Amino acid sequence: QVQLVESGGGLVQAGGSLRLSCTASGRTFSSNNMGWFRQAPGKEREFVAVITRDGANKYYGSSVKGRFTISRDNAKNSVYLQMNSLKPEDTAVYYCAASSAPETVVGGSGAEYDYWGQGTQVTVSS
Repeated sequence: QVQLVESGGGLVQAGGSLRLSCTASGRTFSSNNMGWFRQAPGKEREFVAVITRDGANKYYGSSVKGRFTISRDNAKNSVYLQMNSLKPEDTAVYYCAASSAPETVVGGSGAEYDYWGQGTQVTVSS
């Protein structure tokens, strides 16, 4: 069982930055790929980024590539999402998720993820 808790969301002006954190309970954090997803009102859940178990590989959704950076610290059971050059269309609830699947899936709606956090709201004003 893995419990995930996100933090760091808030209100920011366009062009600004935020850093989201997600801390996991349990001893299996380092055995999971970790992903970030987001969901805006009335829209489907969208893949943002994924980082592999050892942190060696990172993949991003096309809408955030070049602006967002995913990282992890296995010693702290934590994954982070640094968001720069924020745009109003980045407004959404952001979720971190853990996947024990052996493959790294880039994109999709998150069906391969076993555990999800409760989400943190990010609002970008124009």
